[in-house]
Amino acid sequence: METEESIEGKFEELIEHCKGSCEKGAIPAIRKAFEYCKSILGNKKFPHGEVIINHSLDVAHIIATEIGLGASSVITGLLHNVMYYGLEQKGDPEVIKKEFGEPVTVILEGMAKINALGTDTVDLHSENYRKLLLALAGDMRVIIIKIADRLQVMRNLDMYNPENRKHLVNETSHLYAPLAHRLGLYKANSELQDLCLRFQKPDDYNYVVRRLAETETERANFVAEFVKPIEEKLRSKGFDFDMKARTKSIFSIWNKMKNKKVSFDEVMDIFAIRVILNSSPENEKSDCWSVYSIVTDEYQANPERLRDWITIPKSNGYESLHTTVMGPQGKWVEVQIRTQRMNEIAEKGLAAHWRYKGGNESKELDEWLAGIRDILENPEMNIVDFIDDFKMNAYKDEIFVFTPKGDLKKLSAGATILDFAYDIHSDLGDKCIGGMVNNKKVTLKHKLNNGDYVSVEISNNQKPKIDWLDYVVTSKAKNKIRTSLNEDKKREAANGKEIITRKFKNWKITLDDEAIRLMLRHFGFKLAVDLYYNISIGKIEPLEIKALFVEKKKESTKVKVEELLPGDDIKKLSFESSEDYLYIDNNLKDINYKLAQCCKPVFGDEIFGFVTVGEGIKIHRKNCPNAHQLIDRFPYRVINAKWKQTTHKNAFLASLYISGTDQARVISDISSVIAKDIGVQMQTINIRSENGAFEGNLNIFVHDLEHLDFLISKLRNIKGVTSVTRGD
Repeated sequence: METEESIEGKFEELIEHCKGSCEKGAIPAIRKAFEYCKSILGNKKFPHGEVIINHSLDVAHIIATEIGLGASSVITGLLHNVMYYGLEQKGDPEVIKKEFGEPVTVILEGMAKINALGTDTVDLHSENYRKLLLALAGDMRVIIIKIADRLQVMRNLDMYNPENRKHLVNETSHLYAPLAHRLGLYKANSELQDLCLRFQKPDDYNYVVRRLAETETERANFVAEFVKPIEEKLRSKGFDFDMKARTKSIFSIWNKMKNKKVSFDEVMDIFAIRVILNSSPENEKSDCWSVYSIVTDEYQANPERLRDWITIPKSNGYESLHTTVMGPQGKWVEVQIRTQRMNEIAEKGLAAHWRYKGGNESKELDEWLAGIRDILENPEMNIVDFIDDFKMNAYKDEIFVFTPKGDLKKLSAGATILDFAYDIHSDLGDKCIGGMVNNKKVTLKHKLNNGDYVSVEISNNQKPKIDWLDYVVTSKAKNKIRTSLNEDKKREAANGKEIITRKFKNWKITLDDEAIRLMLRHFGFKLAVDLYYNISIGKIEPLEIKALFVEKKKESTKVKVEELLPGDDIKKLSFESSEDYLYIDNNLKDINYKLAQCCKPVFGDEIFGFVTVGEGIKIHRKNCPNAHQLIDRFPYRVINAKWKQTTHKNAFLASLYISGTDQARVISDISSVIAKDIGVQMQTINIRSENGAFEGNLNIFVHDLEHLDFLISKLRNIKGVTSVTRGD
């Protein structure tokens, strides 16, 4: 039973922590929130018997100490139950807004949406599913505070009746634990999973707990033997560090036993060794790689298990360098190398980012929250897999979206904004050029999700295209597109005939039946209407037709480009005085040309340009594996190009293929050479070892060809490396 004294004591503990972590002047506001909370809640209890204000204090404490959010979030944690439906006297939203500000009000409103989801089942109906997604699209502190709320509930699960426990566990395992993982709240995620397992599989849970206790001394002795030589070497090199063993969560061990069908003793990575460095910001990367070299000098590394999340962090902000080495007694051990800053981000999630910048809950936090929202909403970040994690796709064959006026529209799963436009009206679909989804601009190919607010943008110049049939999934949209295409094809064919007639006149070539038959044979059409249509829509270019009738003659690069690109784009390009070379600036700021990914040219390579359809000019190396095909098939699109000399340095992505004999230090030596070159940035490294030999690929950023050649030379000088070549 919670007494008034224990409640006050718990609150003072919260205040002491907030004095060191919250922004200046926040403490009076937090005290005011606590007093308001007491005035509303008093000693009232939830139906399961817990004092409501005790729950609110616990949640605020988790928010402040375990997640690391600031004053607005702590205040919200204190106040999130003052609107509880079971209270006779509830908090006044207007008073809350006036006393505690707009951010607190917005978060509380978002939490109310989630709470309205009900407690029937985790397999939510479409209406509840929609409400959940709407909440996700709001302030992400709503979700984080709800995770803190659920963590407190799960820690006190024994207070609930069996029916409520079952629901809470299902909802937690399907929704809140995956959300915590997605947001980088790994400690919260692990604890939520463990607590779910404790209820769902008590025998399995207790077995793992018992086996961990039985093997604790054995693990401690092994860790002491493993870390001793590493600690000595790190101290001799002057590193300021902590080393500790991190045991896998109970759920993770159980899950691996189940999925791999192995016993507890066969789980190889029950624990990992973590090296946490006190490094200055400018030395973080080099210090981590130096420690990596020391560890792999002492113990044999498994190159296939190197994970570099320092060069390119995970989307949720996680940064760490992981390697697996052969320790004493022939046991594989994972070693995680990170700095104090990286460790706090790993423990507390993305909230730690803005704290390290000395931020408060204004600009820095708003930027962080916007980043979180992008992670959850951006299709490039695999939102489909993210939503699938919740296991709420009982209605996976249909989705519900909203018009700007709030009307609900049901569409087939996978529907795009183009499907939505045709569902409203055929004319709207025919003129659709894209639209807005949840106030974000999207293309007409954008796939819609449950709960999206959708508006369509149109242009009177837009017309349906044949590839639109690939962008829609509803039969209604497909039928309307086909109808419009049949009508439009006749108009386009007439326009195409006019275009080619005018071109033949300009070229002083007779357009007769023989010329038309020649074009039909060359392009594989049976009917002239198909030829004219493809000319009109740009799939067949007049320049390609001209090549069938006119003897080849040398044309300047500028003339070629003028025939292939719009006039406005030509103005932005730079040509040699003879107009026979396109100059490429290594700044690469010109949106009309891009480096080809098939051969990854760097400044200094011999190059040529290829005028693409719709993507501007692609720059290729002359020894590109695709060069021969491009020159043979599309000679009229190939143009001369040269680098423009400049003192400006930029980063060019290059691929290297490396092989050699698998000696003890060779992998760490490769990493060391790259790490010591301050001009080189590593994107990826993939090394494979077999039968005493290794081979692999490196993707790195360099300044120019000379810089790349220098790096190749350095790598070739490493003992054990027999070959370093540039990838195509």
